[in-house]
Amino acid sequence: MLPLATLLDHLDRFAPRSLAAEWDNVGLLLGDRTGSVERVMTCLTLTPESVAEAVADKAQLVVTHHPILFRAVKSLTADTPQGKMLLALARAGVAVHSPHTAFDNTRGGINDILAGRLGLAEVKPLRPAAGPGQCKLVVFVPEADLAKVSDAIFAAGAGQIGEYRECSFRLAGTGTFYGSDASNPAVGQKGRREEVAEVRLEAVVPEAKVEGVVAALRKAHSYEEPAFDVYALRPGLAGAGEGRIGRLPKPTTLDDLARQVRQELRCGPVQVVGDVAKPVERVAVACGAAGEFLPDAVRARADGFLTGELRFHDFLAAQAAGLALVLPGHYATERIGVEALAERLAKEFPALKVWASRRESDPVGWI
Repeated sequence: MLPLATLLDHLDRFAPRSLAAEWDNVGLLLGDRTGSVERVMTCLTLTPESVAEAVADKAQLVVTHHPILFRAVKSLTADTPQGKMLLALARAGVAVHSPHTAFDNTRGGINDILAGRLGLAEVKPLRPAAGPGQCKLVVFVPEADLAKVSDAIFAAGAGQIGEYRECSFRLAGTGTFYGSDASNPAVGQKGRREEVAEVRLEAVVPEAKVEGVVAALRKAHSYEEPAFDVYALRPGLAGAGEGRIGRLPKPTTLDDLARQVRQELRCGPVQVVGDVAKPVERVAVACGAAGEFLPDAVRARADGFLTGELRFHDFLAAQAAGLALVLPGHYATERIGVEALAERLAKEFPALKVWASRRESDPVGWI
């Protein structure tokens, strides 16, 4: 059997919690991470049917896209549908993990899968995420201290740019100082102006590591009062974000796009908003119920927007903005991710038995 912690760590690396929405509830939500696992079921939502399947088929872990215990509870009893399900899982020793919006947003996650099914090219986040705060450290170092100080700040976390580390810029110049009677200069003498050959050393530093880097440079620098500056940099883009937008291989009509979506997602009738003959090439994608991304799709100049479901007034807003909508249903846009995740885990951990729930189905029917 595989340690459950090993599998949970893999899930957290694939869909880091930092990618989840602030309001979300992701990670291990039920169970003991010190346990073991050999049978895993994925599902979109925990329902009485999927819970019964997990228990009957002796799963030790359920990975459900939609979280349990989404809102705070004061009691857990069999008097409520959720309580009844969770108690059944707990009695059977079944742990529950939810990646939810982290899985939506991660590379290779649900929104990327949807974009891939449509054949979109030039895919990028619809709502880009700001990168972590960065600063620029500038320190003036005598030539004799250059190697020692640069090694110290690199070891403390400075100089990382993408896949490159120990990045810096160095410029030779002349520094001056006049030490008071109470000073103790490392070079030259107090009581007169000194000129010293120095190097301007620059490196980027994550905002969270500035304090440690400054402490490291002070310790490595020979000067009693090293001269340095820390500048806050304008936030960049992390390359990650929510939703996706890309370009179809060739322009199509809203009608043909809806038919392609129905075929790719193996779903029932697809709702559309807009003229079915409207040309569509630039398409925004956001799985589930993603009305909040309508303004992003409009700003990105998308011709069409694929999501699971929207409210009536969202239809009117999209219509007014000239944005075509394709709505195959909440279940259809996310169930494919659940199936893909089961395949991914089975491939990554061949010793595990992994399956997507066979009893789960779309609660919405068509007459």
